[in-house]
Amino acid sequence: MAEDTSKAGKDSNRSAEEAALSARLQRLGERLGQQAESRKVGAGPPQQDAGQNASALARGFRLSTELVAGVLVGAAIGWALDWWLGISPWGMIVFLLLGFAAGVVNVIRAAGISTGPGSGH
Repeated sequence: MAEDTSKAGKDSNRSAEEAALSARLQRLGERLGQQAESRKVGAGPPQQDAGQNASALARGFRLSTELVAGVLVGAAIGWALDWWLGISPWGMIVFLLLGFAAGVVNVIRAAGISTGPGSGH
């Protein structure tokens, strides 16, 4: 008989704990729902975000291409002068550095930091 009363006590205790847990889970679900709704209202349309990310990615590719193109053109001119004049490796070294400088200037112009010589920036 003592077992029956202890089982009944445990069952009632367990059901009270389950009820409290269920109530807590329900309150948590409501709070999460409110948070999700407020984020939907505060955020812009998802396509606008995707468009901004694509635009930033395109700008990054453009800027990196400007730098790489300057270095490659400088290296090509330096290699051609080395081959034609037989001054290896000086033409390559000088024009590689000039190509790098030209690439950096192109990146600065493309990024909108400076517009060119005499602009005051």
